[in-house]
Amino acid sequence: MLHLTLRQLQVFESAARHLSLSRAAEELHLSQPGVSMQLKKLAEAVGHPLLEQTGKRINLTEQGQELVSTAREILGAVVRYEHSLVARRGLSGGSLRIVAITTASYFVPRLLGEFSKRHPGVKVFLRVTNREQVLSSLAAGLDDLYILGQPPEGLAVTAIPFLKNPLVVLAAPDHPLAGHKAIPVARLAEEPWLLREPGSGTRLAVERLFADRGFQLSPRMELGSNEAIKQAVLAGLGISVVSRHTLSLHAPGQFALLDAEGFPIPRQWYAVYPAGRQRSVVARTFLDFLLSDGTRL
Repeated sequence: MLHLTLRQLQVFESAARHLSLSRAAEELHLSQPGVSMQLKKLAEAVGHPLLEQTGKRINLTEQGQELVSTAREILGAVVRYEHSLVARRGLSGGSLRIVAITTASYFVPRLLGEFSKRHPGVKVFLRVTNREQVLSSLAAGLDDLYILGQPPEGLAVTAIPFLKNPLVVLAAPDHPLAGHKAIPVARLAEEPWLLREPGSGTRLAVERLFADRGFQLSPRMELGSNEAIKQAVLAGLGISVVSRHTLSLHAPGQFALLDAEGFPIPRQWYAVYPAGRQRSVVARTFLDFLLSDGTRL
């Protein structure tokens, strides 16, 4: 019989999903040497190399590809067993694992804080990352819920809208277009644009709006976070589109919200999970909480 541990399988599954030891370490709150040690012990137990490294990138060996599906089955079975325990004892225990895109970090912690006050026995785990990594985690299906601004295409999921997510045009308060009414999209297209990385849900939404009107955006800069975009806007480097939720901690008047054709873009926040998956009592309770209290933000 193989002598391996659940922790080794968890580390291996994360490394296989991200194809990165550093990202696996970040996700699991381990040091990178700790991740490497767990993977080394697992490979020794299996008797075959599971990962091969080329430069900074790692890939699965043939044996690794076989093991990763088995690891996910085992880890999924453990999660389902945990769910059954919670179902028997109610919400006096159990856990809730949430993965959210970065923009959701402006409101999800407040929701989880209120939920934890009502159910102090539940352990809550929140991981915030970019859309690409959220979709990767969703495909693996080892967490309870995923918070996205746009449901994924090509994955069998259930997506439940729970909160409006309007996208607004952001400019510096002294921008020449500040205070103008019904600014045409053609005029906006003349401005230098600051956009998130390709694949961002916000970027996809604004590019679609411009494409529907016959325009193509060529960003002046691509930035990896909403905070970087806001600082660049204030520095006068250009305009951008952000979720209104990203402005929740800023004083009124710190930014100008441009009154432009097609904006705000109406969107929703979604709680997403793999289609057909049985949700735990904790996850069902949190979803009910989102649909009642999440709409009050």
